[in-house]
Formats: sequence, C-alpha cells, structure tokens
Amino acid sequence: MQKNGRVTRTEFHKRKRKKRIIWTIIFIISLLISILCIMKIFFWNQENKNVDKITEDINNEKIVEEVQSETAENINPPEDKDDDYWNYIKMDMMSVDFNELKKKNSDTVGFIKVNGTNVNYPIVQTTDNSYYLKHAFDKSSNSAGWVFADYRNNMVNFDRNTVIYGHSRSNQTVFGSLKKVLNKSWYGNKDNHIIKLSTPTENTLWQIVSIYTIKPESYYITTKFSDSQFKEFVKTIKDRSEIEFSGTLSENDKVLTLSTCEDVAGTTRLVIHAKLIKLDKR
Repeated sequence: MQKNGRVTRTEFHKRKRKKRIIWTIIFIISLLISILCIMKIFFWNQENKNVDKITEDINNEKIVEEVQSETAENINPPEDKDDDYWNYIKMDMMSVDFNELKKKNSDTVGFIKVNGTNVNYPIVQTTDNSYYLKHAFDKSSNSAGWVFADYRNNMVNFDRNTVIYGHSRSNQTVFGSLKKVLNKSWYGNKDNHIIKLSTPTENTLWQIVSIYTIKPESYYITTKFSDSQFKEFVKTIKDRSEIEFSGTLSENDKVLTLSTCEDVAGTTRLVIHAKLIKLDKR
C-alpha cells in the first residue's frame, strides 16, 4: 500500500525481503557452479596425472629402442634424387617390445612417435571408435582417453588409409602436442616431417605430406576405396595442405592419417597425413 505516493513500511520490508531472497538464490547458484567447476578441474587434473603416470611407467621400462635395419624395404622411391624422401629413409626406425605392452593391455596394436612433439604412445584398437575416447591405456575411465586406431583398419596389413585418433589435451598429453605442427618452428625443421610407427609385425617410417584444419567430416577418415576413389582421395588431401611439403603422394602410396581436435570446443579437426616410405618385417 502507498500513502501520498510513499511506500509503507510493510511494503518496504516485503521488497527488501524479496531482494534478499533473490540475492541468496543467486549466491547459492554461483556457489554451486563454482564448486562444480573446481571439481571438474580437479578430476581433469587427476585424469591427466593418470595418463602421465601410465606414460612414465612405459618409458621407464625401456621397451622402445631406435634401430637400423639392413633388410628394410624402401617403399615407392621417387625418381627425383633431391626429394627429402632419400634423407628420411636413412633415419633410425623404432622397435618395440610388444610382449610387455600386451601384458598391460591386450588391445595394443602399435606404437607411434611423431618427431618434434610429445606423441610417443602405444596404440590400441577395439571394436568401436568410442571406448578409448573415455578410457586410458589401463582401461580405467578417463576423459583424456588414449591413442587408438580406427576399428575398421587392419593394423597387420596397413590399409590404403590407416587412421589414428587421440584427444587434444591442453596439457599436451595424448595428441595435445600435435598443435605444434602448425607453428613455423616445427614445420620449418624438416627433421620433424617423419612419423615412426611400430607394430608387432613391422617397423615403419612415414613421411608427412599434408597438414590442415577442417570442420568435422567423414571423408579424410575413409578407410576403403576403389582405385579411382583413392586416386581422387590422395589428390584431395595433398591439395588441402596448409603447409608445403616436398613429398609427393600418389595412388600407389599407403596413407597414415592422424586426427585430433584443433580447438577446445571440438568444432575443428587438425589432420596430418603421411605416406609409408620404409618397412621392416619383424
């Protein structure tokens, strides 16, 4: 009630109480949001620590070694003797004790190292492309996931396009450090343009030929092709590259594709394509 245009004492106290209730509700909501954020950060850090611990344990076992091979096969050598290919095939290969890795996780199908990054992980593979998005190498629940091969790929006899996935963690675990490839300090060093991949049956070297970012799509992660489709595929992914690489790419090559998120929101993918240049049967 108002008298002579003034608010009565009763009405004043009602309004004051109403404001107090509203501010109390806002405070409680803000507090709950803060608690949830703190919990999320805590669990995020714990998951990252778990990945670091697993990685450290693997490294401490020294199951990975650099090796030279007299029996390795050079794959599709170019006619151009100035092609960087001829320098890359001289690099050491990587050999891994898979018996020890398989004791830890029977899903282990390979081990990958990308020069100039933190990528130095066992590769796992299961019957879908979702399990290792939320599980670590020890199969514990973990939003950091692990590095895994597309379930459609044959990791014994590489397909025309073999696809490897991993989350892009901001602390640079899993595939988080792959963002370095977009920096000139990385791609300006030609020694970085190589991927070493070992499986229980083969040690291999892959020369990077294309890097780009793109909205999520299924094209670049296609694994099965007709001859004409693959010819168009290699042309497309080479033309997409945002960085000029010396290596050629043809329908006679086998492609290794690394895929991860380029941004935190997951709206853009960072894609790396490499071609098989050297293979040594184990």
